[in-house]
Amino acid sequence: MPPRKKPTKPGLSASHKDALAEGRRQGNAVRRYLVALERSKPRRGRSTSADALKARLADLELRLVAADPLQRIHLIQERRNLERRIEGASAEAEDDLPELEKAFVVVAADYGSRKGIDYATWREAGVTAEVLQKAGIHWSRRS
Repeated sequence: MPPRKKPTKPGLSASHKDALAEGRRQGNAVRRYLVALERSKPRRGRSTSADALKARLADLELRLVAADPLQRIHLIQERRNLERRIEGASAEAEDDLPELEKAFVVVAADYGSRKGIDYATWREAGVTAEVLQKAGIHWSRRS
């Protein structure tokens, strides 16, 4: 007796695939904007410029030459940490917040209503009232 074939499930319709793709696009726009907002938030303490970090790195390279093996391992780690901070500072400068904001404004109202996100939640997440107003999300309406 030949093995039974499993019944195949019907595939997704084109409209369903389009809806899934639109949801992914909206979710990505919202995520990228919120991540950029988080990165641009002011941090406590004095901020260090990329130039100051590069100067510290140059000084560290000089100290590395004369260091004993134990100091060398600590200086190598400090060098790696400084290099990461310099890369992070340049990556933050590359964030194009105005472009991300435009994409967010286009999709936020639809995304928020579909996911049940109201005005207060957006505000608590760090989105300004001005951006929410541009997106058509108002405090007087509930999702």
